[in-house]
Amino acid sequence: MAKPLFKAYAQNQAFLFPPSFDSMIAANHPVRVVSEVIDKLDIDIIVKKYKGGGTTSYHPRMLLKVLVYGYLNNVYSSRKIAAGVKENIYFMWLAGLQQPDHRTINLFRSERLRNILKEVFAQIVLLLVDSGHVSLKEIYTDGSKIESVANRYSFVWGKAIGNNRERIKQQLKELWSYTQRVAAAEKGNDEPPPDFDKIDSKEVKRTIEQINTTLKDIENVDSRVKQKLAYAKKQWPAKLKQYKKQEKILAGRNSYSKTDTGATFMRMKEDHMKNGQLKPGYNAQISTNNQFVVNYSLHPNPTDTKTLIPHLEQHKKLYNVLPDVQVADAGYGSEENYQYLDKQGIQAYVKPTDFDRKQRRNYQPNPFATDQLEYNAAKNQYSCPAGNPMKYVGQQIRKRNGVQKMYSLYKASGCRNCPLREACHGQKGNRLISVNHTGNLLKQQATERLKTEKGIYYRKKRPADVEPVFGNIKHNKNFKRFLLKGIDKTEIEWGLLCIAHNLKKIAA
Repeated sequence: MAKPLFKAYAQNQAFLFPPSFDSMIAANHPVRVVSEVIDKLDIDIIVKKYKGGGTTSYHPRMLLKVLVYGYLNNVYSSRKIAAGVKENIYFMWLAGLQQPDHRTINLFRSERLRNILKEVFAQIVLLLVDSGHVSLKEIYTDGSKIESVANRYSFVWGKAIGNNRERIKQQLKELWSYTQRVAAAEKGNDEPPPDFDKIDSKEVKRTIEQINTTLKDIENVDSRVKQKLAYAKKQWPAKLKQYKKQEKILAGRNSYSKTDTGATFMRMKEDHMKNGQLKPGYNAQISTNNQFVVNYSLHPNPTDTKTLIPHLEQHKKLYNVLPDVQVADAGYGSEENYQYLDKQGIQAYVKPTDFDRKQRRNYQPNPFATDQLEYNAAKNQYSCPAGNPMKYVGQQIRKRNGVQKMYSLYKASGCRNCPLREACHGQKGNRLISVNHTGNLLKQQATERLKTEKGIYYRKKRPADVEPVFGNIKHNKNFKRFLLKGIDKTEIEWGLLCIAHNLKKIAA
């Protein structure tokens, strides 16, 4: 029987000429793309973040390479990247055998790249434009919510703050009224009340002291009132200071997390409990062309409506030009967005909120709905379902999504004896409708544009261009939760993911 033959194995073999890492890495490996692209970048903006003097620092170009390569390979932890520069030949090759620790890597990511990574990202996009991979003339925009690393139960609600302040105001009024009744019976005097509408910690403190002074020499004061005053003196001024601080952090939002004040509580698609639980997170926005990310931004808004204008303004800041064509889904179909796009000369292929519903084959419009009523522009009046005129009766300003809008009001007559009364409306008197003519005109124009040949082309291309990018990041790269806290730092993470996505696509 023949002996088995094995290849020579000498673990401790000495080499006259040590092998090179470069010779071990395939010519078409993604690590070479990362190194080649980042070598072409102007990183003076990062270098300016370093102070002169002192000990030597690791080169920012090397740190940027290992960070981007880490995100390209689904390695997001600074500790794991630090282990990679000691154990993984690809990280070791990028680092030139240098071994920065996890603190150095994390400091570079969270501090050195703060507020400047977008400019680095823009340089990479411009390289893609020069190579013909992407165009900045047509962009497809979409958003997705990504969970924050914050505690899921560390919420602060704006509505609760308002309710608590109102409760303090009401209880203070009751204490003041009781004091005045007792004082009037004992002393016969009646003091002017404080301004309860402008309630703050100083005013509350002064009012409580005034109440205590008034009740000081009065006998038979209710013990519960004394107890309430002692609690109010100790707690209310501090609570009102806390509410003021919290409202400043909210900055118009309805909630935030105590452990990541930049995060807002919002519903996520990843709802494992199937109970619609709100979780702290961010609304991540991207614009793509040919499935390459050309712009990214992060927002605390749960809805996409308010993100489009700042997102496009950032595009203009990065590239000194706005796109010729903007394509987006119904989440961006608002009056403000249509007006902005029209003013900037951008062709808007953005769906109105009800566009998809009206395109369904089984869609049956409600004949009694306001948008189905006939409008006579010359007479500025509508016709009700029974054919009677609904005359203009005035205007009303309403606040929608934080923006004031003008609505025209039209009122019917003779609804009481109308045979269509029950099916038409549920109002007590004659039917009153409110119409936003400006918004309706913009939606109509958008709908007509989307039904053109170009509109149909862009509608078909949008889900195939931008949505796969989110699919790749969330599922292939398994990135579903940020590691850092604060919108400045989480936006860095989102930027590194977008850079990694683009470079992986080039390598592929």
